[in-house]
Amino acid sequence: MNSQIDLHHSESLTAHPAVVSPMGAIWRTIRGYILWSYERGSLHYDIMVTLILLFVFVSPYFINFNDKPVERNPHPTGVVVIPDPQGGLIYQIQASAISEKNGSDIRRQLQHIVEPISGAVSISKYEAVKDASGHIQSYKVWVVKE
Repeated sequence: MNSQIDLHHSESLTAHPAVVSPMGAIWRTIRGYILWSYERGSLHYDIMVTLILLFVFVSPYFINFNDKPVERNPHPTGVVVIPDPQGGLIYQIQASAISEKNGSDIRRQLQHIVEPISGAVSISKYEAVKDASGHIQSYKVWVVKE
């Protein structure tokens, strides 16, 4: 076996001009998209940006990303404290915590529930929060520190 290369016949070893197949061009284009090798302002660059924008804005309608906010559960005692826009606090108390139906008795029970949380306070006003059918769900209580 002769392992030497004959330099006079080397032109037969040179590569022939590559024939571009349609699949080769497709794979080259896909590789360019994956490697982000197209210049800004070119047609392929614009196509890539459009595909990204479509994914960002359309995919939430078809893909459940489970990105809902955590549901805020009230405190086990049924009292939720909300900041008041005027600088005070609003206490929201579940209606099931109130057993009386009389106005003065309701005020007394609301005060009895709020005082252990906030100390000595007086109720400036309270209002019943009702659902669509008119049943009282909770009470909002505005208090003033004494």
